[in-house]
Amino acid sequence: MDELALTLVTDRTQTRGRDLVAVVGEALAAGLRSVQLREKDLGAGDLAFLGRRLRDLARDMRAMLIVNDRVDVALAVGADAVQRTHASLGVEDMRRVAGDRLRIGASVHSLEDAVDAELKGADWVTFGPVYDTPSKRAYGPAQGLERLATVARGLRIPVVAIGGITPARVPEVLAAGARGVAVISGILAADSPADATRAYLGALKR
Repeated sequence: MDELALTLVTDRTQTRGRDLVAVVGEALAAGLRSVQLREKDLGAGDLAFLGRRLRDLARDMRAMLIVNDRVDVALAVGADAVQRTHASLGVEDMRRVAGDRLRIGASVHSLEDAVDAELKGADWVTFGPVYDTPSKRAYGPAQGLERLATVARGLRIPVVAIGGITPARVPEVLAAGARGVAVISGILAADSPADATRAYLGALKR
């Protein structure tokens, strides 16, 4: 899935007061092909409203929309995928609900979790945090490149790395076996989200 080379994970508290949809639109116009809607404080109705706005943008740019946690919202808004976390339904239950209508990613923090997600039918895993980053401290200490490499070697499905990844760090993350990177503040909080997106895409192509 080439779309997973760069995923922008949303957090409207990190846009420096700018409209989230406008910031995502700038990134999509610069070449982003995957957006993960992750606004954990929103109820289903508000999340669906935001999801439909992002879905329309993503479709216009031929990009993939992933909804975090909520398989019901993902189906309701016509998203392409859902991201499973520890608070979500399990991968197997998500598949029962969605059938083939959604691809399923799984957020994992260990090789054991990653292998389990693959065995249960996940299409990819997102592993991290690779580096220390404020947005991921609640999920434990930085995992590091060695653990990322262990997970990548242990799976057949793609591994997306998340947590503190800058354009300068992209080459070593790819060298460790990641198929792509997921970014939050690196794009959302940038002076120019479009320029930041191009910097990540450039690093991924080198």
